[in-house]
Amino acid sequence: MRLARGGRVPLAAPLLATCLLVAGLLVAGLLASGPALAQTRGEPGRFDHYVLSLSWSPTYCETRGDKAEPAQCSRARPFAFVVHGLWPQYERGWPESCQSPAPFVPEPVLRGMLDIMPSRPLVLHEWRKHGTCAGLDPTAYFATVRDAYGKVTIPEPFRRLDDYRTVSPGEVEGAFRAANPGLAADMISVQCHSRRLTEVRICLTAQLDFTPCADVDRQACRAARVVMPPTRGG
Repeated sequence: MRLARGGRVPLAAPLLATCLLVAGLLVAGLLASGPALAQTRGEPGRFDHYVLSLSWSPTYCETRGDKAEPAQCSRARPFAFVVHGLWPQYERGWPESCQSPAPFVPEPVLRGMLDIMPSRPLVLHEWRKHGTCAGLDPTAYFATVRDAYGKVTIPEPFRRLDDYRTVSPGEVEGAFRAANPGLAADMISVQCHSRRLTEVRICLTAQLDFTPCADVDRQACRAARVVMPPTRGG
């Protein structure tokens, strides 16, 4: 490098290089944060489709143990697939907690959901985190949750299990697709954790028709075989 008068290195080139490096890091950081930004507070009513999440209740009860909700996990209440939630979703990512504080859920509405969402804390949590993004009041939102649940037929083999059963995610997906004409492979995602089946996610339009959802489908369980704990004895 040629020295400037007085033997000092010119500052322009190093400063330019430093500025370009910082700018590049900022751009990279913004690009990397894209999905995270899509999973923060959104605008109510602005989303691409719903995800109906059907949780395998026995897995929740078994993994949570003494911390599980008694209303859901009592042996007198042998729940199988229950509604975890109905989530407004973007093509990539999702909005959440779109109104703070969340509008009040009337007690009759809350109680009216406990047959398919068998936990008061679950109902309220799902309303605050996901329901407030649907652009509906609590009464209309939970009516939509029930309508969405009614659109899906639970396959007969999975309405109750009296013992542990080992299945492949593809077997569960195939059973749901066979029981629900029009439900294609890219509209459903079977989820698992610690080699247990946790839930089945099904994508629906705002009009509650089955719809493709590549981002949800990509998150499907990759295990070859998973365990489904039995339903609680009634």
